[in-house]
Amino acid sequence: MAIMDTENRVHQNEYDETQIQVLEGLEAVRKRPGMYIGSTSSSGLHHLVKEIVDNAIDEALAGYCTEIQVDILEGNAIRVSDNGRGIPVGIHPKEGISAATVVYTILHAGGKFGGGGYKVSGGLHGVGASVVNALSSSLDLTVENGQHVYFQHFHDGGKYDEPLKIIGDTKKTGTTVVFQPDASIFETTEFEYDILLDDLREQAFLNAGIRIVFSDCRDPENIREKVLHYDGGIRSFVSYLNKSKTPIHPDPIYLRREENGMVAEVSFQYSNSYHEVIMSFANNVHTMDGGTHETGFKTALTKVFNDYGRKKKLLKDNEPDLSGDDVREGMTAIISVKLPECEFEGQTKTKLGNTEARSLVSGLVSDGLSTYFEENPAVARVIFDKAVMAQRAREAARKARELTRRKSVLESGGLPGKLADCTSRDNTMTEIYIVEGDSAGGSAKEGRDRRFQAILPLWGKMLNVEKARLDRVYGNEKLMPVVTALGCGIGEDLDISKLRYGKVIIMADADVDGSHIRTLLLTFFFRFMRPLVEQGHIYFAQPPLFKLSRGKKVRYAFSDAERDRYIRELAGDSDAKVDIQRYKGLGEMDPHQLWETTMDPQNRTIIKVELQDAVRADETFTILMGDQVEPRREFIEQNAQYVENLDI
Repeated sequence: MAIMDTENRVHQNEYDETQIQVLEGLEAVRKRPGMYIGSTSSSGLHHLVKEIVDNAIDEALAGYCTEIQVDILEGNAIRVSDNGRGIPVGIHPKEGISAATVVYTILHAGGKFGGGGYKVSGGLHGVGASVVNALSSSLDLTVENGQHVYFQHFHDGGKYDEPLKIIGDTKKTGTTVVFQPDASIFETTEFEYDILLDDLREQAFLNAGIRIVFSDCRDPENIREKVLHYDGGIRSFVSYLNKSKTPIHPDPIYLRREENGMVAEVSFQYSNSYHEVIMSFANNVHTMDGGTHETGFKTALTKVFNDYGRKKKLLKDNEPDLSGDDVREGMTAIISVKLPECEFEGQTKTKLGNTEARSLVSGLVSDGLSTYFEENPAVARVIFDKAVMAQRAREAARKARELTRRKSVLESGGLPGKLADCTSRDNTMTEIYIVEGDSAGGSAKEGRDRRFQAILPLWGKMLNVEKARLDRVYGNEKLMPVVTALGCGIGEDLDISKLRYGKVIIMADADVDGSHIRTLLLTFFFRFMRPLVEQGHIYFAQPPLFKLSRGKKVRYAFSDAERDRYIRELAGDSDAKVDIQRYKGLGEMDPHQLWETTMDPQNRTIIKVELQDAVRADETFTILMGDQVEPRREFIEQNAQYVENLDI
């Protein structure tokens, strides 16, 4: 029997020439879409729009396009129109079909590979248009070249029945693309207005003077339209990002240099915030993982500050240099480079690799900022004083950290006294519930599975870290137990490999106070333990709002709608009374109920906190937890209409 099994396995696992698949044309994209757009989730869906818009932006960079129109149509189709030159429509000498068809059906085909069509381009890899076509159930291409209107329809991932054809005459130029994402490929085909608006606003800031008109036409009775046009370029970008903060100098600093066909722009402004926001771009592509241009900026910035401090005797001979973190505290900065040839790491272009970009930006900041400080001594002094305060706070945090470590070792072996730990040490299995209140903490301790669930009760409102530096966190009786229990450190000392629990679950009452506690904790994690958020370790528990019972039948409802449905289900066709208990807090549940509804992995609902846009998250935390009232009021007024149940 064993011999037969072995023979069958050999036969089934034969690996020969018949196993080799050749994916032709756009078939490879449909087979492995994640390789080209990152994922088939919401982020990948929105990336499709960016690929088409990038082509129009490239026309703007070449000096031929001044306006781009982007529309979300009914059924979540997207239309992108520009007034550029229009894609070339002549017969391609090698492929024997229209060049426009080549661009939309063949990978790595385009005018961005040194043929002279573009001096600067973000679409370096030449796969944008064809990838969008490959991942769409239908795509319509219309090209106007000043003489004729050309049209071609694609279906089922880039297939076409007719070649590009003339359908009219025109004196206009430009390209219009209408595409419908393929629902069989994407997890969702529902476009989010705010995500696209942020992306398009970004492009309008990075290309001073271009006009982008964005419309959401999905509801014909409520069409939303936004005109994005910023003559101030990245200076306006910095002002926009700082609109909810309090700047410590009136205008953003702006520096620009053009050299050997390359252009570098830098703009930054300091606020009374304690957190930095740096966004870098290469040929209008957001380099989320930074790269050489960002490194050049940071290195030069720190050197200029220290040189200025020594020269003006603002730093004494026996005082240490300011660190990079010190000089960037409270900074909002935009770094933008435009290069003839961008070397990105990976198809998703999240990190720039050009060494010449580093020297270009470094030289710009070294020369430009030194001159600016000399010409604007009052601004230089207020910024420098903030950096010195940051240095002192960093030193205070270091001393507090050492004191806290010594104290924890002497007092409790390193773990908080209120922590009810689990027995397992495998952090791929363990989870810790951070629970609001001793009462709920007691129920959670009794109801939990001790093998893998730890409980840490907290009580009262904690420190709002949006208004505090790291030195105030150390010794804080509400936050330090969290830090100690998790075991991975905070700030620059954070080592996520030492995290003791794979899931950190915030469990608070389903009311306004509970929401405030969740927000305070989430602000803390985002500001001082961000890798926990970025790597998906933070969760929200979802306790029920109602317990409904009739006889021995019990249901738990998490919303008003669910409550009403269970009332009908339990009552049946009769007028029988259904007992309804409204939970005002976690402490009202006994250990069994808390386990059954909120902690049992088989039945519970927990919400994973994901960080899709760090800049937007930074802005939201600043609005909600910062010291300016007006932006918070505007946020509430704009978003109140989307609240379905304030208690959740």
